[in-house]
Amino acid sequence: MQLFAAWATALKKLPDKSQNSGLAFGLFQREQRSLFGEILDWMLTPLLLLWPLSLALTWWVAQGIAAKPYDRALEYNLRAMAQLVHFDNQRVDFALTRETRDLMRSDETDLVYYQVLGAKGFAIAGESDLPLPQARAGQDPNLGMSEMRDDVMRGDDVRVAYMWLQGDNPDSPTVLLQVAETLGKRSTLATEIIKGVMVPQFVILPLAVLLVWLALVRGIRPLNHLEQRIRERKPNDLSPLDDSFVPQEVAPLVQSINDLLARLTASLTTQRRFLADAAHQLKTPLAGLRIQADLAQRETDPNEVHQALGQIARSSVRATHTVNQLLALARAETTGRTLPTLKLDMAHIVIEVMQDFVPRAMDKHIDIGYEGPETVPSECLIEGNATLLRELVRNLVDNAINYTPVHGEVTIRLLVDPFSGVQVLQVEDSGPGIPAQERDLVLQPFYRALGTNVDGSGLGLAIVHEIAQQNDAIVEMSDAHPHKNKPGLLVSVRFPPKQHAIDNAHHP
Repeated sequence: MQLFAAWATALKKLPDKSQNSGLAFGLFQREQRSLFGEILDWMLTPLLLLWPLSLALTWWVAQGIAAKPYDRALEYNLRAMAQLVHFDNQRVDFALTRETRDLMRSDETDLVYYQVLGAKGFAIAGESDLPLPQARAGQDPNLGMSEMRDDVMRGDDVRVAYMWLQGDNPDSPTVLLQVAETLGKRSTLATEIIKGVMVPQFVILPLAVLLVWLALVRGIRPLNHLEQRIRERKPNDLSPLDDSFVPQEVAPLVQSINDLLARLTASLTTQRRFLADAAHQLKTPLAGLRIQADLAQRETDPNEVHQALGQIARSSVRATHTVNQLLALARAETTGRTLPTLKLDMAHIVIEVMQDFVPRAMDKHIDIGYEGPETVPSECLIEGNATLLRELVRNLVDNAINYTPVHGEVTIRLLVDPFSGVQVLQVEDSGPGIPAQERDLVLQPFYRALGTNVDGSGLGLAIVHEIAQQNDAIVEMSDAHPHKNKPGLLVSVRFPPKQHAIDNAHHP
């Protein structure tokens, strides 16, 4: 009842659900356990469970140890009494004097009983109510061999030694001789043995618990030192932790933390470089806007003012384009793995993006075209994020139109292998191309190939490369027209086959 009352009191003290709806859920969350307490429980629980078992085994062993000397004494008395049994043909005499009987029963602790039974259970001497041994079916008694058994005599547990006797004459009767005593001395001796074992255990067990606790404190100390070193670190300190003073079992954890710190350092370095490059890229158009605005304010000629405003508009377009590309690159780098994914038709995405660039291509008199299927088979759909894949295609086409001269050509090509499931997106232009030694460099943010006079931020191919990595795709670059003065550029994005397409190829 006290337990239920305590539980009811605890429920009454809980805050109202409307005040804190998350607290009720927190009550049923698994409590965080300490490593020290977990190890201590697993070490002490078996010890405390085995201790009662040890006491029970000690009691059982003590009973056996205490019984042996008294069994030998009881057997000695039995054999001494057997010397007093005499056979004379069919007659049996038991010559036990009163003094011998009184001496045998002079035990201050236990009661001693004896019995001599002749033929047909006739009591020759001793207690006639002493229980008889159980008969063994199909076996004759072992003559002259003493045996021991436990029994009950007048409500008391007794230990009985008995033997069967027979004279030298085969016709002489068989006599049963029994000597029994109560178990007082045996219990006393067993209790003393138990005390001799238990008392030291009551001292040793707390000492063992204390030593286990001290050993755990000593063993956990390196973890405490590691925790202290981590807590004392400054927020900007990402140097590796020293694993030379930690236990061998903790070294993998420290190495994992060091790997995490190394990746975090690389990520922060990339972010700092990205911010620095972004600031540099934005600084130029913003400074130009400011200068052009100042010039426009000073001009009085309407034509000059109109020309300055046009220059401001063009600079703002370039700045807006740079900002949009920076946002696209940041989105691809940070959220590519977390955005929702769907099975997408790459042909629809390519055609949609190309249609958006047709007016711009017409302004430059560029012949833009698409080569590929209007739709992709259902077993070859790409699983990805539509926004990022559309951004990938848009940057490829935008880059191609930027670097293709007037009256040039831009071809967007989608190759689909229905058997393997491989899809290759190609964007080919007739511009100046990129030298082979610079093709890996242009995949880095803000790098621009040498010798180009086209306005740009150096982010387009970096965005393509980042989104391709998010989709496990491979970006390759080559000359579109190797033998021409302007070789152009052919960018291929190879999307890997999906598992179901591989299965269909193996099992047509």
